[in-house]
Amino acid sequence: MSVLIRAHDVPAAGREDYWQQATQSLPFALAGRIVDGPDFRAWLLTGQLGPVHVTEGRLPAGECVRTRHLIRRTDPDLYRVELPVRGEVLVEQGDRQTRLVPGDLGLVEPTRPARYRHAEVRYVGLTFPRELLGLPADALAGLAAARVPGGRGTAALVGSLARQLPRHLDDVDPAEGVRLGTILIDLLATTLAARLDRRPDSEAPRRALLARIYAYIEQRLSDPDLSPTTIAAAHHISVRYLHLLFESEPATVAGWIRRRRLERCRQDLRNPALAARPVSAIAARWGFTNPAHFSRAFRAAYGVPPTHDRGSARLATLR
Repeated sequence: MSVLIRAHDVPAAGREDYWQQATQSLPFALAGRIVDGPDFRAWLLTGQLGPVHVTEGRLPAGECVRTRHLIRRTDPDLYRVELPVRGEVLVEQGDRQTRLVPGDLGLVEPTRPARYRHAEVRYVGLTFPRELLGLPADALAGLAAARVPGGRGTAALVGSLARQLPRHLDDVDPAEGVRLGTILIDLLATTLAARLDRRPDSEAPRRALLARIYAYIEQRLSDPDLSPTTIAAAHHISVRYLHLLFESEPATVAGWIRRRRLERCRQDLRNPALAARPVSAIAARWGFTNPAHFSRAFRAAYGVPPTHDRGSARLATLR
């Protein structure tokens, strides 16, 4: 679902503050300054297509900056590609200054300050995790604020697809959005790899996504609502694709959640500091809301009921 933010829906007196809050709340946070005065008109359309956050904007003359303060507030691994649709943008990062015109692509690296200067402009911006490109950060740093002409080859395909995406944000279902976002990232990876004269690691995006999913599961084991559906939604992928990712893993998604929860429960049951805590409370702490189900799952995993395992561990400690 897309979200439309229009500065001119707010009275002129509060418009600048409203616009600052809007631009700084985006995944790739920026602080904007408009030179038209408080009665300016501007809009942003944002939405998500799988792993790609899409922004289309129309801005009057001004500039946007990415300060060190904003960098600290946002994900340091989210990269940004700018594509002017109408008008020009001057991008500055590090010691490079590049003018982007319609048809061009410009990559902005997330960990260094950047500045955009522009007259009235309409643009599309793409924000995505760097690891999905399968290209190392140190190599991509050499492309920061560089102009990638979009007149031919895969760069032209990226530009054509990216400029059409905003108008279709509400037309595709989540599974289609994942496929579209993945196709776009693959094309972009090929384009940037050609500029770097190297081949992207095709397995890197899968490994990086799996690492994020495992970390997400670990952080939310205590949530009884943790499931393949919620995991897939949090990572902007379909449940089917999530299961495909785990086909070569040691356990299914649900199996891994159950295994890690049981291991956490067993650790707590054997912890002398938690000896007075009821078994049901320990189970609930790690997402098992049904004591009978927990007991069956524990016995299936370890061969004994949880109370017996706790008692055996206590006896072993006393010997």
